[in-house]
Amino acid sequence: MKENAEFRRGVTLFNAGKYFESHEVWEELWLEASGDEKTFLQGLIQVAASFHHFEQGNVLGMRSLLAAGLTKLDGAPDMHWGIDVAKLRQDAREWGGREDQAQSLPRICLRSEV
Repeated sequence: MKENAEFRRGVTLFNAGKYFESHEVWEELWLEASGDEKTFLQGLIQVAASFHHFEQGNVLGMRSLLAAGLTKLDGAPDMHWGIDVAKLRQDAREWGGREDQAQSLPRICLRSEV
């Protein structure tokens, strides 16, 4: 599967702080994907879901899903489907390790923004 408009719509929703909605968009793509692409999408879905849990006050759920999502994204190329996966991994790990997580959540950088 290659990058498409629905994938980018998920990125736009994620960057707007609509984590549940981005999760839903990517899940539709995930259902059709296979192999490494399915794992990549699942990683993004889990990171988005972790941020949603954080906003709902579920810190345990956030930590669990963030760790699972980042583990899956570790297998993805640094640049994939037009996004800077390396920066997302780094930013999410740094954010997850801070005591003050109330600061803004990480964003996904599109290649045109890098």
